[in-house]
This record gives sequence, C-alpha cells and structure tokens, in this order.
Amino acid sequence: MMKDGKYKSALSVNRGIDQPPSVNPSAGKPPGGGKRIRKRMSVGEYRQGILDRDISILSRAITLIESSLPADQEIARELVEQCNPFAGNSVRIGITGVPGVGKSSFIESFGRMLTGDGSRVAVLAVDPSSGLSRGSILGDKTRMEELSADPSAFIRPSPSGGSLGGVARKTRESIILCEAAGFDTVIVETVGVGQSETAVHSMVDFFLLLMLAGAGDELQGIKRGIMEMADMIVITKADGNNAGKAETARSQYRNALQLFPPSASGWIPRVTTCSAHTKTGLDEVNETIGEYFRFTRLTGYFSENRLTQSLYWMHETIEQQLRENFYNDPDVASFMEEIRQQVASGKLSSFTAAGILLDRYRERKRS
Repeated sequence: MMKDGKYKSALSVNRGIDQPPSVNPSAGKPPGGGKRIRKRMSVGEYRQGILDRDISILSRAITLIESSLPADQEIARELVEQCNPFAGNSVRIGITGVPGVGKSSFIESFGRMLTGDGSRVAVLAVDPSSGLSRGSILGDKTRMEELSADPSAFIRPSPSGGSLGGVARKTRESIILCEAAGFDTVIVETVGVGQSETAVHSMVDFFLLLMLAGAGDELQGIKRGIMEMADMIVITKADGNNAGKAETARSQYRNALQLFPPSASGWIPRVTTCSAHTKTGLDEVNETIGEYFRFTRLTGYFSENRLTQSLYWMHETIEQQLRENFYNDPDVASFMEEIRQQVASGKLSSFTAAGILLDRYRERKRS
C-alpha cells in the first residue's frame, strides 16, 4: 500500500500502554526521595541496643566487628571492651564434623530443643570461603529454616576468609556480643575437620564431634588430633537401616578413645548416637553437656580453661595486628613488588627477602 509516495505495511502495531516497572523505584528510599543513608551509630548506642537484646543492632555490631576498615575496627574494639563485663555467662559449644555429617540438621534440631526448654541460642556458623574470590555461600539460614524463624534463636553465618581452622577472624568477639545480648547457649559451627580445628577448641567450653557410620573406615577417616580434643562424639543419622551401623560405630569409637591419654580436664569423653530426623538421642547429648559443665566447674577446670583461652587470644590478636600493620605499611607496600621480583628471578632467597622487608619496616617505625 502506497501513501504519500511511501510504502506502508498493512501490518502495524499500535503503541500500547506503558507498563509499570516490576520493582517499585521508591522502594528503600526515604520519604521525599533521595538516597537512604544509614545513620552511623555510636559505641553507646550499639552497647545499649545489644543489652536491650535488639537482634538488628546485634547483627550490625557483628558486621562492624568483621569490617576491615580502620574506623570500624576502632569502634569495634571499644564496643567489645564495653560488652565484656556482661559476657561470660553462656555455655559455649563447638560443633564440627566431616562434610555431609549433618551439622546444620543437628544444630537445628538441638537448638529447637533448647529454645523449647526456655533457652536463648546463638549460632555462629562459619561458611567456607572461596580461595580465589573469598566469597561465601552463607547458606546456614537456608538450611536451618525453623531455627532461624525462632524468636529465641539467632543465626549468624560468616565467611571463614581462609582463616585458621575455618573460624571467622572475629568469631571470639562475636561470642562476647552474643553473650551480652543474653544468649545463654552459643554454638560455633565450623567448616570441617582437620588439625587446625584447634582454633575452635580454644574459644569454646565443650567440643562436640559429629561422625557418620558406614561411610568407610571410620577410625582412619579422621585425624587423631581432632578426636583427642573431642569431649563427646556423636554418630549422626542413626535411624532406619543405618541404626545398626551407628551402634557398631559407637562401639568402635568408644574402644578407640580408651587408647588416648587422659584429657587436661580429667573428663572421659562420651560416645553416643542420635538422629536429627527422628529427634532421638538429643536429650542424651544435652544431659552429657550439662554433666560436663558440672564436673569441670567442680574441679575448677572451667574457669582455668577460660583464663587460658583469654591469654591465648591476646597473643593471637597481637600477632594478627602486627601482620596487618606490616602489610598495610605504605613504605613496605611500595618496596614489596621490587623484592618479589628479585625472589622470582632467583636473586634473593625467600628468607633473605623477608629479612629485608622486616628491617625496612622496623627502620620506618624507629624514624
């Protein structure tokens, strides 16, 4: 069809009505528009919010602790110091186990049992970080749906950041804040099993090791060091056709533990079975933990161990701060690449290069 000397198609589409955006453009903006800026809280506001058991402020405070910004670190140190007098009244439980053992399922069932009895439970779940991007899935709130919705529970997933034993760098400080917020049970869920799990052991009172039955040679599948640290071993998924295998595994571990030297606390580690699915065996785990605390308080080991842990973390913090100061020093950073190239080309050994950089750092501090 020709019109005004131009061809016009017989097929045409009239302009329709513009559809509204799928996301409200005003969402998240303060009244009147503009960009929402979260008000920076003072140490006193953080402290009062934590003592008032405000979970939102507790979450923000832990984020502050995990921050690497110097300004945030300064506030975080003061906040931990102010909360410390209100901490120390919880039961600190470390839970670890081989991948697939069901740590999250166990913690959810165990935590729900505790909150049902009137306890307030905080779970500091350390997720594995990528060695390349340092990213983390942080999926524990997804795996613990019921517990995360419990008003008497608080779940905080944190990336391990490649730190020793898979423990988040500021987990110990987070424990102090959770205790100041009135949580009487603090559970630290670790990434997995290995000799470096001593980092977890050094910040909890009771160390619980979860194991599977029928997954191969159980006694060879785990390092001896982690078993020596365990105050209790629990064979999980002891239900259905796996119940018999779990009982066999319990006997094997019980016999193996008799060959280990006595623990520093004098406590004889227990071995039991449980099922997070059928909720069986959880009462026995809780009773054993209670018995352990009565025993260690009676012997004086409980308070002695907490003092030892405090001194240990003082030294760890010093080493960590010195390391950060060294690598953040601008003179060292500018000289680092030159030294790296000399090491790469074989002109300097690693040990000599480290000595040169340390001398450079010390000279700068003297000047």
